[in-house]
Amino acid sequence: MNTSERPSNRLQHESSPYLRQHAGNPVDWYPWGDEALERARAEDRPIFLSIGYSACHWCHVMEHESFENADIARLMNDWFVNIKVDREERPDLDQIYMSAVTTLTGSGGWPMSVFLMPDQRPFFGGTYWPPERRWGRPGFREILAAVHEAWTTRRDSVTQQADELTDAVVEAATIQLPESPLNEDLLRNARQSLLKSADRVHGGFGRAPKFPHAMDIRLLLRLSQRFGDQESLDVARLTLEKMARGGIYDHLGGGFSRYSTDEVWLVPHFEKMLYDNALLIPCYIEAWQLTGREDFRTVAGESLDYVLREMLHPEGGFYSTQDADSEGVEGKFFVWSLNELSEALGPDDARVFAACYDVTEHGNWEHTNILNLPKPLAECADALGLPLAELADRLADCRRRLFEVRSRRIAPGRDEKIMASWNGMMLSACALGFRAFGTETYRTAARQSADFILNNLIEADGRLLHVFKDSRARFNGYLDDYAAMIDGLLEVAQICSEQRYVRAAVELAERMIEQFADRADGGFFYTSQDHEELITRQKDQMDNATPSGNSLACTALHKLGRLTGRTDFFDAAERTLTSLSGLMQRAPMAAGQALLALETWLSGGEELVLITESDPISADVRAALGGRYRPHDIFWHDHPQTASDTSLMTILDGKTEPDALYICRDNTCRPAIRGREKILAALEKVS
Repeated sequence: MNTSERPSNRLQHESSPYLRQHAGNPVDWYPWGDEALERARAEDRPIFLSIGYSACHWCHVMEHESFENADIARLMNDWFVNIKVDREERPDLDQIYMSAVTTLTGSGGWPMSVFLMPDQRPFFGGTYWPPERRWGRPGFREILAAVHEAWTTRRDSVTQQADELTDAVVEAATIQLPESPLNEDLLRNARQSLLKSADRVHGGFGRAPKFPHAMDIRLLLRLSQRFGDQESLDVARLTLEKMARGGIYDHLGGGFSRYSTDEVWLVPHFEKMLYDNALLIPCYIEAWQLTGREDFRTVAGESLDYVLREMLHPEGGFYSTQDADSEGVEGKFFVWSLNELSEALGPDDARVFAACYDVTEHGNWEHTNILNLPKPLAECADALGLPLAELADRLADCRRRLFEVRSRRIAPGRDEKIMASWNGMMLSACALGFRAFGTETYRTAARQSADFILNNLIEADGRLLHVFKDSRARFNGYLDDYAAMIDGLLEVAQICSEQRYVRAAVELAERMIEQFADRADGGFFYTSQDHEELITRQKDQMDNATPSGNSLACTALHKLGRLTGRTDFFDAAERTLTSLSGLMQRAPMAAGQALLALETWLSGGEELVLITESDPISADVRAALGGRYRPHDIFWHDHPQTASDTSLMTILDGKTEPDALYICRDNTCRPAIRGREKILAALEKVS
């Protein structure tokens, strides 16, 4: 039968766009589940497990080269039970088998390719393999043959390898570093590590490929304020500036790509991930608040606008990713030729734009051009003999026109999964955007999206589900789903002044503690007690592209304790911080979010409670606070008739006087400040 005549495999029934992309492969794919696992056990076959995600460029390459190849598919079908997994749907599986691959090879990545015993224990694996031997990599065809030969003739050695590798994965999942005191020494040690690894020329940390390191950037901003440290601020500022001027940033549509393949931030892998933007937007907002640089504010606003324009479900909730490829070519949607500029802008504007945005006839990447700003605009203005303000206006008009032209191209695919964890992070980013800028669309999107999650991803018994797609929510929520949603709901509660979001956060926190807590060693497991049994139960302590579930839990529980006054939330946050203290000491660059939580824990922060029915007073207070860098503070606005309801939020206890501001720290409040003028004057004096 021709591959074109072959009926779709089992993946056609899945909701994941990544799995459905493989539904027409001649490979007899299964989704992860009982059917595949039972077949492997019944037939005593090894499992070939392939894990990737929809925006992964090399995942698409391996599909086209190998999984669409009828001869290779025949070998896979004859010798293995083949399982396809979307890592974004099943991060629990991804964590476990990535640990196996890194143990075997010293590195990991996607597509991830792992061979398992029928009982799920890994015995061999890697990442991308070309179909035939190439670039020093073995060919996938010969890998399949070698694994089959070992399975059929040397089963004892395969079993021994599975035993040893599984033991290593279990040990890595349960390692507990010695505890360190929760004090400023951890922050000073982290500062030294970050500054030592910083690239003082191009920004960022380490060498190519370069990732954004959003948590580390926010930590440097905090440390610059805590210690009066100009060097920390300079490193953070340089990194944010270089990323915003580089090709990793979309200069026409806003938003950031996943990472840069080079050290100068020019060439990204062009996929755009919701979580990267959710994490970077707060970096730019806080850098604007701390430095007053308008270019940072612009990048934050453009990135928020991108997310709301292209990644927002009509009923609320944020989509997951946009692909790197369009029309089968990586980056095609985003790049330009000099002729295309001239056609869109006319020769004179094209000349000016090309001079600023590094567009040449020969190109700066694979004979085409990635838009970037190698020089500051002031230098461009001098070189072109134009006033800076005139050049800025002219370039803004050019970007608008080019965006309109680009919008008529065939756009990259979009993965429209709505995932709880990434949505929680984006709720926090939208809320901070509203607090800083007062833009009502950010508050509206945050409220609608919070309501979408509460209405569609929480079951009747209070269980949070992980992902929503095609009108269906699936998979038990993971630790980071709970922790990120708790934090996001608390941020939405503050900008909307609605206690129902705090109540929802309390219910999720209670369930998180009940289902995920590690009562022996502190902190939380990644999966719940009622989760499917896998070969080990991970703890998820180290940050990766997103903050670890445990560090997010610290952040959210401490904030929830401050709002509600509940000591059990404070205690759970402290136990989790303590469980992370060894990691903060030994590997601070893998613990950025935990260090942020620790810094807030040590700082305390203030609770500002405004009681008024006057919208103008509320707007004035928000505006007075919006441009200030106060990352530890909680602000709550309520009305006199509802503020007396302290059954949920002790932060409101005794605060009932109209048109009054209460400023509190460590459960002690200053006398109420009454009247608009006195309130605004007091805010000017707040440290």
